[in-house]
Amino acid sequence: MSFDYREFLATLTELPGVYRMLGGGGSVLYVGKAKNLKKRVASYFRENLTSPRIALMVSQIAAIQVTATRTEAEALLLENNLIKSLCPRYNILFRDDKSYPYISLGKERYPRLGFFRGNPDRSAEYFGPYPSSWAVRDSIHLLQKMFRLRTCEESVFSNRSRPCLLYQIKRCSGPCVEAISKTDYAKDVQYAAMFLAGRQSEVIGRLTEAMDEAAQNLAFEQAAMLRDKIQSLRQVQERQYVSSSKGEDVDIVVGVKESGLVCVNLAMVRGGRHLGDRAQFPVNAEEIPLDDVIDAFVRQHYAIHPVPARLLLSPMLAEEDGRIAISEVIASLAARPVPVSEPKTTLHRAWVDMALQNARLAIASRKQTAGQQELRLAALREKLAFSDPIERIECFDISHTQGEATVASCVVYHGNGMRKSDYRRFNISGIVPGDDYAAIRQAVYRRYERLANSEDGIRPDIVLIDGGRGQLNAAQEALNELGLQELSIIGVAKGEARKPGLETLIFPGEGKSLQLAPDSPALHLIQEIRDEAHRFAITGHRAKRAKARNTSRLESLPGIGPARRKALVARFGGLPGVLQATVEQLAEVPGISKAQAEKIYAALH
Repeated sequence: MSFDYREFLATLTELPGVYRMLGGGGSVLYVGKAKNLKKRVASYFRENLTSPRIALMVSQIAAIQVTATRTEAEALLLENNLIKSLCPRYNILFRDDKSYPYISLGKERYPRLGFFRGNPDRSAEYFGPYPSSWAVRDSIHLLQKMFRLRTCEESVFSNRSRPCLLYQIKRCSGPCVEAISKTDYAKDVQYAAMFLAGRQSEVIGRLTEAMDEAAQNLAFEQAAMLRDKIQSLRQVQERQYVSSSKGEDVDIVVGVKESGLVCVNLAMVRGGRHLGDRAQFPVNAEEIPLDDVIDAFVRQHYAIHPVPARLLLSPMLAEEDGRIAISEVIASLAARPVPVSEPKTTLHRAWVDMALQNARLAIASRKQTAGQQELRLAALREKLAFSDPIERIECFDISHTQGEATVASCVVYHGNGMRKSDYRRFNISGIVPGDDYAAIRQAVYRRYERLANSEDGIRPDIVLIDGGRGQLNAAQEALNELGLQELSIIGVAKGEARKPGLETLIFPGEGKSLQLAPDSPALHLIQEIRDEAHRFAITGHRAKRAKARNTSRLESLPGIGPARRKALVARFGGLPGVLQATVEQLAEVPGISKAQAEKIYAALH
């Protein structure tokens, strides 16, 4: 081994920090962190390494770089950032970059109950995170039934003159028209917050007292309403097949390794209510011990997501020389002590057992899906008479409304599924409106221009074009101009009456085409990719069209710049609201005088 580790270790500090192991050419092999850099790095150069994979990595080390930090928590955060940005070959990588959803309770005069995804701020009170958007919407639906809080946007709420349908079906108490007093609404908001915090029994107790008091005062209508809330709350409690009367906030992290697959499953309990789980399949984890996979997940996940009150692990992690204990890591991230343990109570064991079962089901589902995808890829390869395996397919589609707001999409199928991180949209300009041939030509050219000018990038095995021979020829012209005529390109022409199963595959060259059987696995794969390209294109087109229609007239208003235009949109919710506003209402917007309001009104009417 050319790397002299003894000389390196002699000068290495014992402070906490991050180490980067580099291979030949400076490529990053591994990123790790330690509470004692010297002790941790030295552990890699012992005679008997337990893992053949680690031994292989050590044999490739050409240099080691270290960054000392002041604390172990700083080392953890730096390690997570480097793993995300460098994607080292020997690190376990979790591709769970999606933000988790929350329920928000605003701080307006009549607080709004809403769905939130992003980084929580001080503009509202947040409850969660939840494992899925479904869990959030289900909880919001329950809260609407029990407490009738508003869910409408502020721009809608402030411009209503009569209550909406939700008031009619008793899902909202109608604060927009003052059908409920501010005091009573504030009580409902308080009860909702207590419910979300797991204090259901306390909420029921308070509502029961209020119901008895209303009955004594002969306010029977109010007492009946409170009775209905109490019954709804009790039904929710009874429906929770796994719940905790303590109102706990717990995350359950379990790992399962079966059939060559590794799954880490995260289950969430908030306020004592089990909210579901999310299974993840890490990269580079097949040959890694399961406790190391769990360790990697916990460190990466909680570096960017909130830490709950308690963490249950299965399997539990053993401490190693120089490695920061997982309990210390979590405590540093949360800035408070957080119990990290195996399940000990009957309820905690039930949560862990359920998470393990769902992890095994996720593995079985992934195996079945992978098998189906391999079958479809093999069928497509056979039908197209390809000598090499097919791994990557890119598909293009165009969407517009009579030439307005033309958008092209490119979706990517790679490996055994759609790879959304590689999707791209193109705003098409400089063509005759409605010219689909020119639009597809521009999209294909822009997509592969960088690939043609450098060796970077991944070449697709097949380029699919949603359209007939005209679109196919336009796309082929773009590839020819870029010098990429060797790429395999196929058009997918819709069948008679656009009926699925009657599509025809069109190839470059005069009259070359192929029609697959309606039940062909190869056709089903092509349909799936084509439909996803259509969905992605039309979503982008609708957003572009809506933005143009709602803002174009506002942008041309006399004397109105970006700041005042933003204030108008915030106050009235867009162009329709501005059109309905009177001169007096326009003048109430910050930064707009009475004279400017009159000019705006005159320009729009």
